[in-house]
Amino acid sequence: MTKILCIALNPAIDISSDADVVRHTHKTRTFNQQQFPGGGGVNVARVISELGGTCELMFLSGGATGQLLETMLLPLAIAGRAFPIHDPVRVAYAVHELSTNQEYRFVPEGPLVSEAELEPVFEAVATSDAKYIVASGSLPRGVPDDCYVRLAELAAANGARFVLDTSGPALAAALARARMFLVKPSLREFEAFLGRTLDHDSVGPAAQDYVRKGCAQYIAVTLGADGAILVSADQIIRVPAIAVPVQSAVGAGDSFVAGMTWSLAEGHGIDAAFRFGQAAGAAAVMTAGTELCRRQDVIDLLARQ
Repeated sequence: MTKILCIALNPAIDISSDADVVRHTHKTRTFNQQQFPGGGGVNVARVISELGGTCELMFLSGGATGQLLETMLLPLAIAGRAFPIHDPVRVAYAVHELSTNQEYRFVPEGPLVSEAELEPVFEAVATSDAKYIVASGSLPRGVPDDCYVRLAELAAANGARFVLDTSGPALAAALARARMFLVKPSLREFEAFLGRTLDHDSVGPAAQDYVRKGCAQYIAVTLGADGAILVSADQIIRVPAIAVPVQSAVGAGDSFVAGMTWSLAEGHGIDAAFRFGQAAGAAAVMTAGTELCRRQDVIDLLARQ
């Protein structure tokens, strides 16, 4: 089985609840609370495990919340490796307002991480024998914007395929300097990087410009309710969204990346993996809070494409 390594530099304890109405100033009474280990790379590892795959997870962990995160990961079929930091792991919170069906998501920036705390991660990646390395999520405070560039270079030196899902300055640094296998921004993240609004006809050519510059072999842009686009140097493939009942958007992008990477690691071609990722992302929005996708839902949705 092809080995997958997931990297979570800014993991989280994800808590979600329902509320009848969210109002300022007044107390908002919540119920149906759920909590899961979260953050980009952690979510990717959770989905790969749910799909029946195996992976290794490297993550930063500190404070009492870091200990809780490690405990929450123990029952899962994930080979976790925690790298200690001083500051505590962040806690993210999402509230689903039942009266409007709106979701409010509160996402802290994360701990302050020093270069000395980060260096063991680079050393571990440099000696990894994984064939796919997935780095997903934001960077915590103190970590330089080119962190993912350095990880991509280490992956390339080992012959691994590097997959990246991030945003902001970290995405900009990677697209400017790295050479990656797959990059997966959302439309909003890609527009923020470009500094302009894109219509659906211009997304593919805009992404293709960066593929042809050599920053990535493939770029997949998720369009939310309008589907997704996969771009290579000589091809643009668009698939429509799969109509599903929407419960929560939390983790949809992570599920997409996990599904696509897992499918590739199983030996499927890029087109089939792209469609599998789309099914996994759609399955994720069917679950409440931070539950992510369920394997059977993914299989059922894939058959509908």
